[in-house]
Amino acid sequence: MKILFASSEVFPYSKSGGLGDMSNFLPASLVKAKVDVEIITPYYKQIIKYHERLVYIGSKTLYIGNISTVVNYYKLKEGLLDIIFVQNQQYFERDNLYGYYDDDIRFLVLSYAALEYVDLMKKPPQIIHCNDWQTAVIPFLLDEHYRKNEKYKYIHTLLTIHNLQYQGIFSKDKYIYFNKDFDYTYIHFDEINFLKTGIERATMINTVSPNYRNEILTNSFGFTLDGALKKREKDLVGILNGIDYDVFNPETDINISTNFNNANYLKGKKANKKKLLEYFNIKDNGKPLVSFIGRLVNQKGLDLMLDILEDLIVVKDIKLVILGSGDYIYSSYFEYLLSKYPKNVGFYSGYNEELAHQIYAGSDMFLMPSQFEPCGLGQMIAMRYGSIPIVRETGGLKDTVLPYNKYTGEGTGFSFYEKSSYILKDVIFEAIDLFENNKEEWNKLIERDLEQDFSLDKTAKEYIKLYKQIIGG
Repeated sequence: MKILFASSEVFPYSKSGGLGDMSNFLPASLVKAKVDVEIITPYYKQIIKYHERLVYIGSKTLYIGNISTVVNYYKLKEGLLDIIFVQNQQYFERDNLYGYYDDDIRFLVLSYAALEYVDLMKKPPQIIHCNDWQTAVIPFLLDEHYRKNEKYKYIHTLLTIHNLQYQGIFSKDKYIYFNKDFDYTYIHFDEINFLKTGIERATMINTVSPNYRNEILTNSFGFTLDGALKKREKDLVGILNGIDYDVFNPETDINISTNFNNANYLKGKKANKKKLLEYFNIKDNGKPLVSFIGRLVNQKGLDLMLDILEDLIVVKDIKLVILGSGDYIYSSYFEYLLSKYPKNVGFYSGYNEELAHQIYAGSDMFLMPSQFEPCGLGQMIAMRYGSIPIVRETGGLKDTVLPYNKYTGEGTGFSFYEKSSYILKDVIFEAIDLFENNKEEWNKLIERDLEQDFSLDKTAKEYIKLYKQIIGG
């Protein structure tokens, strides 16, 4: 089975969120399962540091509306994985991945370049696996411009929606860049919509958790595309993301101060908590350490957190550690908490992979009260390191975190459904009460989390089943 995996970001070479992680971890797991996978992604500005390791493959001239531009292809061999970088200085070698006035043209360049790369391959892929809006127009371009070529005739497409909120919406006067007379396939509410284009034309579509698959068919979670998705409902599948158990392994992780496993987790967690608190100059007094890692945006439930965190510090004397960047309203609030409660709060503005691992390993509780969450990896990583997740019951969070039941002792974390800061506060109080007053039950909760299996091997098997369904067995 031959797969061309098209993504706008691939960790560790480029990353803005979970898409970057999955665009490395999933293909790597597929290769381990003997699937022939190549990743194709932009050669961004930061890729220059890897240039000496790259092998030149070839070049193509792209004709996009009234634009012609040359792209060069370079291959990087990373273990068993082949990564193809598309180089075009004008469109890709910039300071940021996204957020430019010409993002529509930039990712049309990537999409055309991915299709042109097929011509350089010895054997064409059976499936081009597209990811999010940045590559969602590939199925349309394939149908309209490449099918007549024998090499492209039998290629199927899969569109994975990692986050429906981001759709690639642009002015409809840019239709000329599709190299076709005006077509309503790519129009949605009188604007060009890249993601809608892929929903219309991909052979099949999937989301990154079963529950999110069902949610996006509703008006509440559909971000105006629920109608388009309902038309393709029989071709829409939910596959739960996973995490790389080699990268996130408390027994071997070089990014944490003290390695541990299921047998010595109490000692390991205590040592990592001590190291984490020292990093932020916070004294350990036995109170629970609550953490958050993620983008500082409303989607992640920050509004719910802002209403209650100060009360938790004052009333329960919790220790709070935040790592992330995003909207100023949230970052400024965490700066305020840090300045007012320096003995309780640690805040790292930005992203630091090593520190993130240490936070997962050192935390007692991990906050993830998202407004919506297609899958979420943080709660899985937290459980892998024995940090108890506190989540809202939405998307993949509902699929992965079983609510703790104080009567039966079952569960892997704490959860709530209603978008209420007061209910979130009650749930955190419940978690703190168990932590402080019933260590035996709390430790059993950690042990259950450490035994969970969210490995990408399971995820890869589900994608292989879907690939086989797409190509007919």
